[in-house]
Amino acid sequence: MSANSSKNSTAASPRILARRMLARKPRLRAAIVAVGYLLWVFVSFIAGALLMVLLLKTLIALGVDYLSLSEAVRSTIEAATAFGLSLIIALYVPRWLFGKKTTRDELGLSRGPTWFDLLAGPLALIPYFILAIAAVSLAQALIPGFDIAQKQDVGFNAIGTRLDYSLAFITLVVIAPIVEETLFRGYLYGKLRPRTGMIVASLLVSALFGFLHGQWNVGVNVFALSIVLCGLRELTGSIWAGILLHMAKNAVAFYALFVVHL
Repeated sequence: MSANSSKNSTAASPRILARRMLARKPRLRAAIVAVGYLLWVFVSFIAGALLMVLLLKTLIALGVDYLSLSEAVRSTIEAATAFGLSLIIALYVPRWLFGKKTTRDELGLSRGPTWFDLLAGPLALIPYFILAIAAVSLAQALIPGFDIAQKQDVGFNAIGTRLDYSLAFITLVVIAPIVEETLFRGYLYGKLRPRTGMIVASLLVSALFGFLHGQWNVGVNVFALSIVLCGLRELTGSIWAGILLHMAKNAVAFYALFVVHL
């Protein structure tokens, strides 16, 4: 019995020492936790996309005639599934495995939308446009080969009917902003803000958000968008105004891509 206790004590001692060291260095502990949350959201985002592909391949292998659907219908199904799975993984896997529950307050959903949210969201397009122009101009000066004219690949490359346009609009202007705000300015910002402060949390969330968009020009643009969205979260205490700003921004992009074909 004493031998087993000694072994357990010896095995646990590095963990105990690590905890004591981190307890004496709260900034180091906060940094490690922050990196952990960033990696977790990154993994959740990628895992959602991979699981979506696996699910669809499984359905096709079982005989479901998925590929006969129109490109717009398939793009909508794939985007909604990937977004939904990413959100479920990020929020619920830690809860199922470790009992770590995310509160509505952390998500910025402790209350419903207010009139101030309805006003602040669309008006925030102004600082977003200003910051985006400044960020893109700086990127052009600092990043060799930065192509501001490169189009973003958002799917929906073969659409022509009203249904196609409606599905593209619902996916890009409604579903994407709701899920991305809940995951990034909700979950991730809500976890980082108490540990790193507003400025660092905003920069980290925005850097990851830009990186996951995959293109330099788009990444710089949405980095600027995310900074404003984090500011709205800080100003209003919720993500409702941010969702509205994100929807407004994507609506402008939708008009440019699919209506006037800029």
